[in-house]
Amino acid sequence: MARLLIVEDDVSLRENLVRMLQLKGHECLCCESFTNAAAEALTAAPDCILLDLSLPGAYGHEICRAIRQESNVPIIVLTSSNSEFDEVMSMNVGADDYVVKPYRPAALLARIDRALARSGSADSARGQIDHDGVSLDSVRAVVSYRGKRVELSRNELLILRILMENAGSIISRSELMDELWQTDAFVDDNTLTVNVNRLRRSLESAGVPDDFITTRRGLGYVVR
Repeated sequence: MARLLIVEDDVSLRENLVRMLQLKGHECLCCESFTNAAAEALTAAPDCILLDLSLPGAYGHEICRAIRQESNVPIIVLTSSNSEFDEVMSMNVGADDYVVKPYRPAALLARIDRALARSGSADSARGQIDHDGVSLDSVRAVVSYRGKRVELSRNELLILRILMENAGSIISRSELMDELWQTDAFVDDNTLTVNVNRLRRSLESAGVPDDFITTRRGLGYVVR
C-alpha cells in the first residue's frame, strides 16, 4: 500500500479517483489548500503525488517546481490539457509522468505503480504481484510458477503486470497499447498481438497453464 496525495479541484473526479485507488489498497490524501499545495505535499510526505495543472488560485507547474526543489517524490501530472507545451513544461519542472484526462483507469494504475517502483516507495517498490500461483517480480522482470523462473522483455513485463494487477477484469487492447507506447496512434495493431503471443510463450516456458491469459474477442484480454 502506498500513500498518495491528490491535488485536484474537480470534486467528482477526485472522489472517483480516491475510490479507485482505495480499491487497490492505497491510502489517499486530498489537498485542502491549493495555494499552499507544495507545503502541504511536503508535510504529508506521500509516496506519490497526482497533480492537476489548472487549479483555483494556483498553477500546477509552480507547485511541481516547488515540490521538486525539496523532494524527489514521484509526481504524475493528471490534466485535461493535451498541449505539448504543458507536457514539456511539466517534465522540465520535475514531473515524472504526464497523463491526459479522461484517463484509462488500468493504465493510470500501472503508471502509478511504475513511478512507485522506480522511486523505491511503499509496498509497490517490491514489485511483487502474486495471482493463482503465478508470481511476477516487476523489478527483476521475472515471472515464476512452481519454482520455475523465466525472464521477460520490457513489453512482456508491462503487459503481464497490467493484466495481473487487474485480474478478473478485461483490459482493452487500447489500454495495453497506451501503456506500452503511450499512444494508440501510428502503432500497427498487430504489434500488440505479437507481444501478447511472445508473453504467452514465455509463460508456457515457465509452466503456467495456457488459459492464464484469455482473449475476449472484440474486448481485450483478461487474467482469469
